[in-house]
Amino acid sequence: MNNISKNTRLVLSIFHLLLGVLLLSGIITKVYSSLIVAFGILFIIRDKNENNQAMLWSAYMVGAEVLFRMSGGMFFHELPKYSVLLFLITGLLVEKKRHHISVSYVVYILLLLIGIAFVDIPFNESIRKAIAFNLSGPILLGVSAMYFYRRKLSLDSILNLLFFMVLPIISMLSLLYFKTPDIKNIAFGGAASFEASGGFGPNQVATLLGVGIFIFAVHLFLKKRIFSLFFIDVVFFLYLIFRGLLTFSRGGMLTGFIAIAAFTFFYINSTKEKFQNTLKYLGLISLFGIALWVYTSNITGGMLTNRYTNKNAAGITKKDISTGRVTLFKSELGEFFNNPFFGIGVGGSKFSRMENLGITAASHNEISRLLSEHGIIGVIILFLLILIPTRNILSQPYLARAFLSAFLLFWFLTINHSAMRVAFPGFIYGLSVAIITENKKEENEILT
Repeated sequence: MNNISKNTRLVLSIFHLLLGVLLLSGIITKVYSSLIVAFGILFIIRDKNENNQAMLWSAYMVGAEVLFRMSGGMFFHELPKYSVLLFLITGLLVEKKRHHISVSYVVYILLLLIGIAFVDIPFNESIRKAIAFNLSGPILLGVSAMYFYRRKLSLDSILNLLFFMVLPIISMLSLLYFKTPDIKNIAFGGAASFEASGGFGPNQVATLLGVGIFIFAVHLFLKKRIFSLFFIDVVFFLYLIFRGLLTFSRGGMLTGFIAIAAFTFFYINSTKEKFQNTLKYLGLISLFGIALWVYTSNITGGMLTNRYTNKNAAGITKKDISTGRVTLFKSELGEFFNNPFFGIGVGGSKFSRMENLGITAASHNEISRLLSEHGIIGVIILFLLILIPTRNILSQPYLARAFLSAFLLFWFLTINHSAMRVAFPGFIYGLSVAIITENKKEENEILT
């Protein structure tokens, strides 16, 4: 799987373009998602994770999570998240190469589990569901970090990983095209649009579309192809931006563009020769981007501009740019100050808000949730999560920093607007503690 020919890439890309249409049927989604899990485990065990199959199958499932949820055909909602956990753990257990397991991330998981002892939720609520909902993402992050910690990955391996991640996002584009009403019939306003997001959560859809935009941008910068032809890749890159803008969900889109900016900065610094080529691409992207923005804003009746300038449908500036997230953040910060040592327990912040403020929304910010539900332990956790990848990034050459900084930013920005509802931020965080080499031979060396 590590040496993917151009023809294979083209065939897989076209297949996933058609797959989006097939997944309009929930039954097909159930069968397909189950097959991915079964074949993933089978190939990882059969090949003893010799070529990081666990990494590639996980990347695919991460990219497919929102697609499967949109089509409403999974056997249970969190199947992709638990599948990624299973892939990575299986890979660690069966691989022959000795891999260094970071003590820091073992401690991180143990610290998370302490919060279970302080669970205090209404008696008619499921403690198991509250714990699973709030800790499955963070634990996946810990397992992902243990899998990738100081694991040497060649540049080709990283690009293959990103390619497998973007395949189901291509299917998502296809599904959105057929599942979304005619754009002219959608009443856009000052909030995120469920209709333009295929009837599913705009925040999650925009998050994965932002990831797709980043992956296509990286391939364009590095002169690699997904659909074999430069022109087709550019068309899909622009269409990803178009569909992402139509969701009216700003977090995922802004995160994608910030990640591209970080990647571009370090990529330019990796060698002076790349500066001129990068400027050429940036110039073209900027030109097409402005034209695309004007077009999208026009077909939404100017509502897109209002949305990104924090105005409502009447053009009046809103008081809260965060669409209620600041209120949630403040309530969780208040719980931290009231319970600074061990917090209010896993899952407690949601029910505390319901009781004190009458707000039923779950947390959208993983940082404030950690603080409110884990107290000072949450502070220690955040310190570990930021310090370790930062040191790793600064110790590597500029080309590696381009990828690693983008991965870390994806994690940090995503958990600040969408918490850890999907597997993506936990998985992408793990990649930020890997070691990226340009030489394929170095990938097989073991670091201790």
